[in-house]
Amino acid sequence: MVLSDKLHEECGVFGIYREGEGGVKNETYHALYILQHRGQESCGMAVNKDGVIRCHKDVGLVSEVFTGERLSKIEDGSIAVAHCRYGTTGAQNSENAQPLLVNHLKGAMALCHNGNLTNAAYLRRQYELQGAIFHATSDSEVIAYTITQQRLRSGSIEEAVRATMNIIEGAYSLVIMSATKLIAVRDPHGFRPLCMGKIGNDTVFASESCALDAVGAAFERDVLPGEMIVVSKNGVKSYPPIYSENKGLCVFEFIYFARPDSVIDGVSVHEARLRAGALLAKAHPVEADVVIGAPDSGLDAALGYARESGIPYGIGLVKNKYIGRTFIQPEQSQRSSGVRIKLNAVSATVKGKRVVMVDDSIVRGTTSARVVRLLRDAGAKEVHVMFSAPPFRHVCWFGTDIDNEDVLIANHHSEEEIGKIIGADSIGFLDIKDLKKLTGDKDLPLCDGCFSGFYPVRPPESQAKYTFEIPLRK
Repeated sequence: MVLSDKLHEECGVFGIYREGEGGVKNETYHALYILQHRGQESCGMAVNKDGVIRCHKDVGLVSEVFTGERLSKIEDGSIAVAHCRYGTTGAQNSENAQPLLVNHLKGAMALCHNGNLTNAAYLRRQYELQGAIFHATSDSEVIAYTITQQRLRSGSIEEAVRATMNIIEGAYSLVIMSATKLIAVRDPHGFRPLCMGKIGNDTVFASESCALDAVGAAFERDVLPGEMIVVSKNGVKSYPPIYSENKGLCVFEFIYFARPDSVIDGVSVHEARLRAGALLAKAHPVEADVVIGAPDSGLDAALGYARESGIPYGIGLVKNKYIGRTFIQPEQSQRSSGVRIKLNAVSATVKGKRVVMVDDSIVRGTTSARVVRLLRDAGAKEVHVMFSAPPFRHVCWFGTDIDNEDVLIANHHSEEEIGKIIGADSIGFLDIKDLKKLTGDKDLPLCDGCFSGFYPVRPPESQAKYTFEIPLRK
């Protein structure tokens, strides 16, 4: 797969435990829809009825996988977990779709994973040398196997999960369902978001708080880095977090990944993007007539730029609501077609104007060049492009698909050269020193390794996206 001009996202996870009678299928389905922006390759849900777990998953969008007819045939239950996927490790196929359902000597387990392990290749090789057989090519299956292995020597599923947390390394937010329990886990570094909510006495976990809103759940709190929370008939129990000195939520959650109506670790995504735009306006002032944003993640930052600069804000680009994010398309030809039909310029806003266009980031440069051309064709007199992220220069090991520094435009060209390549009159990037200001007065540790090259966790010596599809050699 060729890296596109935007980052692929990680995944979205959801879990719900309902006390007493009543189904959870509808809430799970609605949550999947709300989390669709976090992954559009595949999706699925596993539903627990009286201790029997049945899994339903496939490649495609939520609307494609869960048609009305198919949803009506799913037997409802009292516990469920769900997942929408973009895989940063493993191919796009039904085998890698989640939840992963495992049946073994001590019972069944369904697992959903958001993140990326840094020691998955090592662990999988060790397990295979011991005779283990893997059916998929994702690092999530390594987690499932590790938990199963630990469960065979543990007294409970939570003991097995706790032991697994001391074995796996990297980024992981998990929701896990057994025959009688729902478990939520966040890695000790806190790379990926995970929060908890309540619907009456029912407990809900989700990657983003917007999913809680969608199912009518009241936000309780974020799951702490290193924490494990177990929900059962005995209530909700939190286990003391496994400590790590190096913590860092992925800063790109605030710049691009999360929905603006989410609150992550106490920080409003919308307000973080407003701050990014204001910081850009201070660092890169230009004389212009209108500020516009690239839908969708550039809109909030554009509003922040407009407010700080005093330049009027306008709607200059319209997004086709019926096409997924272009970078989800697996082939370059499909992605190019996606870009052509994804956006259109509003000539009434930009014609004859000096335009500031705010976008979230630039990876390769192809999409940015296309958008600048759209604006010029619509009559824009000048186009100044601002990015609410610093230049991408390094590999990400923890949940995005930047696994090759050679394809990053910022590693081959200066900022001035990038501006010329995309056809802009000027460009500006968020200063890497300003990233910590996105969280306002909240001192939240952030991972900015894709910009700085410094990571909270030691990266693997070598790990490509399709590591598990390369056969072992003698």
